[in-house]
Amino acid sequence: MYLPLVILSVFAFLFSILAGKLETLPISGPILFIMFGAVVGPFGLNWLSLEATPIELKVLADLVLALILFSDAANVNRRALKASLHIPLRMLSVGLTGVILLGAGVAKLIFPELSTWSVALLATMLAATDAALGKSVVVNKQVPEQVRMSLNVESGLNDGLCVPILFVFIALASSTGHNVWELAFSLIIKEIGIGLLVGIGITGVGLLLGYFAWRAGYITKLWGQMSVTFLSLLCFSAAESVHGSGYIAAFTGGLLFGYVTRRLSHQLVLDTEGFGEGMAMLTWVLFGSIVVPAVIAHISGTIVLYAVLSLTVIRMLPILLSLAGTGENMGNCLFLSWFGPRGLASIVFAIHVLSHQVPEAEFLAVVVACTVLLSAVAHGLTAIPFTKWLIVKNQ
Repeated sequence: MYLPLVILSVFAFLFSILAGKLETLPISGPILFIMFGAVVGPFGLNWLSLEATPIELKVLADLVLALILFSDAANVNRRALKASLHIPLRMLSVGLTGVILLGAGVAKLIFPELSTWSVALLATMLAATDAALGKSVVVNKQVPEQVRMSLNVESGLNDGLCVPILFVFIALASSTGHNVWELAFSLIIKEIGIGLLVGIGITGVGLLLGYFAWRAGYITKLWGQMSVTFLSLLCFSAAESVHGSGYIAAFTGGLLFGYVTRRLSHQLVLDTEGFGEGMAMLTWVLFGSIVVPAVIAHISGTIVLYAVLSLTVIRMLPILLSLAGTGENMGNCLFLSWFGPRGLASIVFAIHVLSHQVPEAEFLAVVVACTVLLSAVAHGLTAIPFTKWLIVKNQ
């Protein structure tokens, strides 16, 4: 009964005490977690029999993203962000639009049997980048600050921006009604607007209540740290419950929290960040033990080709074009365009598409899973050498 917990706890303990050394190796944490899940899972040694429905996996990944987005946003350097805000804004507008359009066009060429809305859904699911998979890059102080901040803001907001776009394409794929475009437009406005209002409103009220509690001496060291974790989860869940973007709510809430708490923000969100990393480890283990074995038999050469193109040309070309005229050197632009790892957000999006019973949803989910797996390996292996290259280029 408790054997799976024993195995997970041993692995988690060993990783936690060796994390400092493992972070210097070319193999990233998510790669290790996926490999561990695959090796000890039912299709490997069968030591670890974990079961999770798509909905349970989605909820877990959602909670991980909420915690990581909030803590990452709270740690954003305000001065660096203000000085280089034009970079992530270009990436989130011109770049994100280009990635979706190019991704859909290439998907239609490689998978001509897919409908127009199916390729649009696929491109949108794979346009979102994962803050967690790029963690080793955005926390490395030797990487130019404007590059780190730009990647952090982009990965924090683009998955939230992709949510309403995703639901628009789901509606278009599932409906032929004449009001579908009006519905789609209102959905985009509602998702983004509600997400912003909820994130700022709840965090603002939470900070105010926390201040009065601190002045009254009611906050303890232990529960004071945990209150930030609950605040980040509240931002996400409240926005989702009123049909807003929980991702945008968590990230904007984190930005406000970091702005108000200033130099104390890193210390205050440390427990939230650690809890998020621990849950992310479990999510990737589940991905390796459940998702990868389930889709591996369905992966074909054309799927691998699209996955490779998604991580390279489809991502890099629009981002490079969006950065033209920003004044950034080519080394920084190439680095920004390459480090757009696909991860938990794409998995959650695929589960959304499956749950809405969109035509061709199972095939789309296989393509997404293949791309996420390839991304974890490619971006994990290149993080350290590419970071060293960038540091040398900027000296």
